[in-house]
Amino acid sequence: MSTTTDLPVDQSARKHTISVLLENKFGALNRVAGMFSAKGYNLESITVGPTEDATVSRMTLVTKGDDAIIEQIIKQLNKLIDTLKVVDLTYDSFMERELALIKIGTTAENRPEIMQIVEIFQGKIIDISHKTLTVEATGSGQKVDAIIKMLKPFHIKEIARTGRVALKREFVGEV
Repeated sequence: MSTTTDLPVDQSARKHTISVLLENKFGALNRVAGMFSAKGYNLESITVGPTEDATVSRMTLVTKGDDAIIEQIIKQLNKLIDTLKVVDLTYDSFMERELALIKIGTTAENRPEIMQIVEIFQGKIIDISHKTLTVEATGSGQKVDAIIKMLKPFHIKEIARTGRVALKREFVGEV
């Protein structure tokens, strides 16, 4: 007999990475965010920027839900006037990256240890003063989470984080 009091976890509600190509027009981002708000869907992260075509922007959304909710989100995104293409990358092979800038309080004594952690995570020190180091960390969300966790004991003063950007992989197969 189990003595745990944990409730069952809904395995069907998982994070989804959705790529949206939009016409690069005034209000497009606002319409997407408004749709999420109006329908009561949660956005875990949203990033948007220009593509190789100046008239098109790529938006990467991270949201959570079961298959029915994600299907509704995709249908609603496709209905928006500026939407050109919507792809749920979750079940495909895709590349993802996040960027974080992390400002850490330092002393002469702990600076070498902080610099070693940054080196191990292949980060960069992009600013230094007598009292702080600012680190640039890029990689998967898990990697960014891990470096932040390692740097927490050194008194993180500020964090700025981009959220996920992603592209579908073209190469499929063994290397």
